[in-house]
Amino acid sequence: MCAEFNRTPESDVVIRKTADVPLIAHVIYRLDVGGLENGLVNLINRIPAERFRHTIICLTGYSEFRHRIQRNDVPVFALNKPAGNSLMTHLKLWRLLKRLRPDIVHTRNLAGLEGTLPAALAGVPVRIHGEHGRDMGDLDGSNPGRQRLRRLFKPFVHQYIALSKDLERYLHDQIQVPPAKVTQIYNGVDTELFYPARDTREPLPFPDFAPPGAFVIGTVGRMQAVKDQLTLARAFVLLLRMVPQAEWRLRLVMVGEGPLRGQVADILGQAGAGKFAWLAGERDDVPQLMRGLDLFVLPSLAEGISNTLLEAMASGLPVVATRVGGTPELVDEGTTAKLVPPADPESLARAIREYVLNPEMARHHGSAGRRLAEQRFGLDVMVKKYIDLYDRALAGNRQRKSKIHLPRINTDEHR
Repeated sequence: MCAEFNRTPESDVVIRKTADVPLIAHVIYRLDVGGLENGLVNLINRIPAERFRHTIICLTGYSEFRHRIQRNDVPVFALNKPAGNSLMTHLKLWRLLKRLRPDIVHTRNLAGLEGTLPAALAGVPVRIHGEHGRDMGDLDGSNPGRQRLRRLFKPFVHQYIALSKDLERYLHDQIQVPPAKVTQIYNGVDTELFYPARDTREPLPFPDFAPPGAFVIGTVGRMQAVKDQLTLARAFVLLLRMVPQAEWRLRLVMVGEGPLRGQVADILGQAGAGKFAWLAGERDDVPQLMRGLDLFVLPSLAEGISNTLLEAMASGLPVVATRVGGTPELVDEGTTAKLVPPADPESLARAIREYVLNPEMARHHGSAGRRLAEQRFGLDVMVKKYIDLYDRALAGNRQRKSKIHLPRINTDEHR
């Protein structure tokens, strides 16, 4: 077991001064680039230090992404879990929680859910679990084994958080979680960091790639099967045949790294489209890159609530996305976005073409998306809802303890 904690004299003073501030232990699979992890970091950075302390426990490990945490009093632990089931990892987690003595354990997704049992055995008084989205093994939530596993750990969870109404319905209908135990909270987006380009899109940091007048289509996300960038690559190849003068009018940007990158490059290269695409890899300048696009595409096979979709909306971009998971809850179809079936390159290409051929509609939909992001999905709104939930959970624990320790009244003395 190892920990990443940049201790300084100043941070030690902060820890001593805030020892009476409730501590939340966030249990996740891995701290790396991703929507779940980005939401966690945003939450920690925005919650006032005088309200809650935090620690992150990674069942496996972490990457340089941990440096996006702006506070210097947040230790990050790696339990180095091997592949498959690991009782030793549960033992490590139990020992660590016994030592840290958090007030709240907040687990996320199925990989973290099993951590609620060691938390209960360690005496953690409040246990919260968040459902953030789907994966390739259970795209629609119908996998019976995963449903049974969630029901098995249900007694160890005091409160659930569903990031979308779709996931909220899943918890109610399939896992039989009482409605009072589920709180639905959308992800938030930093509308000050992500904002529209002023007049025309900003230049991309890839010289001579997108000439003036070109229409730049982009996506951001891990290159893994559930995000399905392969369908976007195939749709772009089709689009080059569907749009007049496409060789100078169309460009494709894919930001992200992962196992699909080679396959995406092969699809584009075999069609002679590689020179019109930029596979940018993992980047730390996503807000600037968003302002260099004309359209954002989310081709996922499954989604909870997509951070990158919200970031695109905040950046004033029209959106083409697949009609999966919580995505329809984020957009106003026909006003800010177009939705298409998943794994359907032809439908995706046709929807993109509508924006390419009608740039005025693209601008109107992008502006409407920005307004929607500001009104419904501000980061401060999300943070307030999490703080309120944590406060209610702690108050509920105090009520449970007071009932357990309520002194017995000798009624004989009053007869």
